[in-house]
Amino acid sequence: MQGTQTLTFARSTIGRKVIMAVTGLVGIGFLLGHMYGNLKIFLGAEYFNHYAEGLRDLGAPLLGHTHFLWIFRLVLIASVVLHVWAAYSLTRQAWAARPDDYAVKRTIEANYATKLMRWGGVLIFVFITYHLMHFTMGILVHPDFIHGDAYHNVMVGFSWAPAAIFYIIAVIMLGIHLYHGGWSLMQTLGILAPRYDTLVRRLALLLGIIVALGFSIVPAAVLTGFVK
Repeated sequence: MQGTQTLTFARSTIGRKVIMAVTGLVGIGFLLGHMYGNLKIFLGAEYFNHYAEGLRDLGAPLLGHTHFLWIFRLVLIASVVLHVWAAYSLTRQAWAARPDDYAVKRTIEANYATKLMRWGGVLIFVFITYHLMHFTMGILVHPDFIHGDAYHNVMVGFSWAPAAIFYIIAVIMLGIHLYHGGWSLMQTLGILAPRYDTLVRRLALLLGIIVALGFSIVPAAVLTGFVK
């Protein structure tokens, strides 16, 4: 009975909004935390490597080596899948409920937003896959990956201009994704009243700028020789 009630809640409009909000917060929290950790590279190799190794021992001695990281990765993957499903299904539902005159007024913006989110999402997915191969697993795409030397891996990885430029483009798209998703979805789904539209747009824009700049500054610093 409880499982049936949970499934019914998840399929309801309110349930899907709750799922989208919670998973969105998980994603934003991860991005801000990951960005903050990346910026530690400016404190030097020893500090950065100590921080990177410390992540592997989070939860010790209760949890084993890298156990916390894998638990968090699974939670993050589940959050991404649920977030995309909830956002898509709610957006389809909201568009179907809009009056025809509203739909006509928003056709151009909706088509642009849909294409931007779709292709931006594809690029972000490719970027995540590349990022895991590049700096987490160190396979195929990294020319000189050394396990346990995160500073070296970042320096060598971003010393190749195409890789650094790809990262910068990808995180800019991520910032745009956060900006558009932050205000468009809430307005389209009716989560906030129209009078809050300006505030939501500004906050979403600020979040997008912070994330884009915070992530792109590291490859830019390595590529330009600011960090050696």
